[in-house]
Amino acid sequence: MADLGNAKNTAEIIKKYGFSFQKRYGQNFLIDTHVLDKITDAADVGKEDGVIEIGPGIGTMTQRLCERAGKVVAVEIDKELIPILGDTLSGYSNLKIINADVMKTDMGALIRDEFEGMNVKVVANLPYYITTPIVMALLEQHLPLTSITIMVQKEVAERMQAGPGTKDYGALSLAVQYYADTYIAANVPPNCFMPRPKVGSSVIRLTVRKGSQVSVTDEKLMFALIRAAFNQRRKTLVNAVGNSADLGISKEAVSNALAGMGLDGNIRGETLDLRQFAALSNALT
Repeated sequence: MADLGNAKNTAEIIKKYGFSFQKRYGQNFLIDTHVLDKITDAADVGKEDGVIEIGPGIGTMTQRLCERAGKVVAVEIDKELIPILGDTLSGYSNLKIINADVMKTDMGALIRDEFEGMNVKVVANLPYYITTPIVMALLEQHLPLTSITIMVQKEVAERMQAGPGTKDYGALSLAVQYYADTYIAANVPPNCFMPRPKVGSSVIRLTVRKGSQVSVTDEKLMFALIRAAFNQRRKTLVNAVGNSADLGISKEAVSNALAGMGLDGNIRGETLDLRQFAALSNALT
């Protein structure tokens, strides 16, 4: 079977089917075989693994995943791509193609139905406009996933991995790191895609933890505190949380909780790490 992962073969398939890129789906197909290998290597896919691929496109990465994994389920939202995938990937018996919106799919049921007894990994070249909602939906559902290896906008990957006190550190950093360990496997320039995006990209692997690295009584409260802190990141944590109408927590309560943690009342949320936000949440519960 021809390698789909280069510009010539991709262009031929697009021409053969008269396919038009849909801006509303954020479609950018990978056309660099080295980058495709980096993604599959970072995902560390083997025959004992089941893989969910989100947005397979014409099957460029799906082809490689099928050759390495025990089973692949490819979830594609664009119905125009389904017959193309059926053709380009016709040689693989370990593949199931689903025409669906991953944000409206019961991922827990999909995993139970398709991957019994297997390690399950997500691999995807995600549309940039919906990267964060997809990633957080996968993590917040506490799905039985081993890892999530994705191509995302470089800026988003850096935010996911950022630590306290850095310019990229924020609510996304803390949310992702609460559920997973992060590793940026590669940076990818725009010329590796068709059509070319306007920004650079990165491959990031999120290794999902079986248990949290912090002990928190109320997850929802902790994340509400984090959102309040970074919605007004230039304000002190006392003022940012105390000014949040959604929380209904007084500035005095926040100040007392910080004092109990041995932290200055003028501290900003951007300097606290995940463990400190968990401790603050527990103190305010």
